[in-house]
Amino acid sequence: MRLAAISLLVPDYDAGIAFFCQGLGFTLAQDIPQGPKRWVTVSPPSQDFRLILARADTPAQRAAIGQQGGGRVWLFLHSDDFAADAAKITAAGGTFEEPPRHEPYGIVAVWRDPFGNRWDLIQPNS
Repeated sequence: MRLAAISLLVPDYDAGIAFFCQGLGFTLAQDIPQGPKRWVTVSPPSQDFRLILARADTPAQRAAIGQQGGGRVWLFLHSDDFAADAAKITAAGGTFEEPPRHEPYGIVAVWRDPFGNRWDLIQPNS
């Protein structure tokens, strides 16, 4: 077995696509109409892993946007060039909560995507 995808609540499919694909350079893997919904998946460059962008439709789902991790960092994005990727995240609408810090495992900083999800951007030590 292998983890292939996770679902991420977004307020709108196109807003999710714009942030991840136009902003961060992810690939739009699928955008398949399914009646009132769409099956939308995006993947980081050169990876088989996918984020399923799930539009929040109900009040409970809308309230959960940005809260899927219960307020904790729950998504982790690795980088080969921390400064360049941090600039890309900021230009796309992400917000860093702290300056980069050096930890035993590498350079890391917490940031939020435009939907409120908390991520770590990590440049692992080689």
